[in-house]
Amino acid sequence: MARPVAFFDNIRGNVFGGLTAGVVALPLALAFGEQTEMGAIAGLYGAIALAIFASIFGGTKTQISGPTAPMTVVSAVVITDAIAYMGSFEQAIPLIIATFLLAGAIQIGMGVLGIGKYVRYMPYPVVSGFMSGIGVIIVITQLFPFLGVAAPAGGPMGTIRSLDTIPDVINIASISVALITIAIIYGLPRITKAVPSSLVALIVVSVGAFVLLDADSILRISSRGPIPTGLPQLQLGFVAILSDVSHLAVIIEYAITLAALGAIDSLLTSLVADNMTKTRHDSNRELVGQGIGNMSAALIGGLPGAGATMRTVINIKSGGTSPLSGVVAGGFLLAVLLGLGSLVGQIPNAVLAGILITVGIGIVDYKGLRHLQEVPRADATVMIIVLMLTVFVDLLVAVGAGMVLAALLFMKNISDVIEHRTVTAPLREFSREIPWADEGDLVARRGDKIFIKHLDGPLFFGFANRFQELMSRFPDLEVVVLRFDKVPYMDQSGLYALEDAVMYLTENGIRVVFTDIHGQPRDLAERIRLIPDLVPQESCFATFADAASWLEKYLSDEVTTSSGRDGATVDGADGPLEPAGL
Repeated sequence: MARPVAFFDNIRGNVFGGLTAGVVALPLALAFGEQTEMGAIAGLYGAIALAIFASIFGGTKTQISGPTAPMTVVSAVVITDAIAYMGSFEQAIPLIIATFLLAGAIQIGMGVLGIGKYVRYMPYPVVSGFMSGIGVIIVITQLFPFLGVAAPAGGPMGTIRSLDTIPDVINIASISVALITIAIIYGLPRITKAVPSSLVALIVVSVGAFVLLDADSILRISSRGPIPTGLPQLQLGFVAILSDVSHLAVIIEYAITLAALGAIDSLLTSLVADNMTKTRHDSNRELVGQGIGNMSAALIGGLPGAGATMRTVINIKSGGTSPLSGVVAGGFLLAVLLGLGSLVGQIPNAVLAGILITVGIGIVDYKGLRHLQEVPRADATVMIIVLMLTVFVDLLVAVGAGMVLAALLFMKNISDVIEHRTVTAPLREFSREIPWADEGDLVARRGDKIFIKHLDGPLFFGFANRFQELMSRFPDLEVVVLRFDKVPYMDQSGLYALEDAVMYLTENGIRVVFTDIHGQPRDLAERIRLIPDLVPQESCFATFADAASWLEKYLSDEVTTSSGRDGATVDGADGPLEPAGL
């Protein structure tokens, strides 16, 4: 009975958030659909079904789902290969729908089996390389639509192989339209952020092209045929496909790829939503919701998708707090479908190419690329290999190879560390913090003011999510002490998890103190300026004894200058204190 109350809570904020997210989703849904053989309308169908059903049945209250760049890239490959296998687009439709439907069913199975919690162990370099690779693919595949012609078959490699034909296909009008679109998307936010720049670009440039350019001078969405209006028809041809074992062998690999990619994409967005709203999502329920959404999208001929980070962030910032916002976003897109299909057909392909190019550029993980020289060489190597495999080989191969490489390199790094250490304690359970011998009765006496976190073992990708989860649950404390005595190694994921945790604590007025951080972890923290930008040198102590001495004086001084919780005042502070940092 609690869920309906939460669902309809804050109706005004959820309606406004959903409408804003729907407005942002419209041009992206059309652009993603146009990137495939199924056309722009398939992107709109998918956005409607996913926004509504994934919100109702999912486990992230503020998430807005729909076709995303990574899912669209894989879907385009599925569609192209299905056409080659069946001989024509019309014959391939049941096979395509069956693949999308099976992917949704697999996601539901993943949620029921509790697999959602394991996505947290995806190493950061793998995710970074994959997302950057997806961004590069989008930019490459939109090169020919940018120039004024349809994209060559074969994805990014097909485009690269056709580069020699560019002088013969250049269309100045198309290039101008795409450049104006990109300029508006990047330029409008400098003036105002009241309306989504991609929507303004879509409307303004499309209207301008309709008025100023001849119908035959530039490719438009309707060049493939009129855009359907009204409610979509159910696609039931998949029944025969799923009953044929030979067809199942063809689609199962792609279905697993879509399901896994959608799960990762959605749960990463869920983590972003959690960080913004200070809530906790249900990973397994989210997978069930995404699966139902993708199956619903497949049944009406829509593209599969996942939780969309940009739309989710916009929803939260616009006031969305419950699944109602996702339903409102889908309802808005449905209204567009019912009344504006003929107008959508007049949108130039170059406008969508301009929108997609900015999306591709935005997906690239510049933070990870910027730190390639600072992070461990193994992490940098994995990131680059995954990026290259994503662009030039295969998406599934890229993720699989990245996971294997990350695991092997991690084992090697830990083995190297152990060779130089006589004792390496295992990573302990986080829920129990038993005081170490040198802490005496400090925690017993000052436990309401300080929390001492014992980091026992290497900080690596399997630790990152759990570490952030722990930090988000701290009560009202004044000082958090992170003891690095037994941390021999820290990789890129662990480093960024540590950075996020420190930022969260400092933003909430909690002072962070490091003790015994040395060797590779300290070098890495200094390279990306975690020390001293977030944790100043005076908050880094060579030993816990130094930190304990400072803590006694610091807490006494804090109590002296203000009344305690019981109204008493504690004496004993001797004035300003200078911590004995490294």
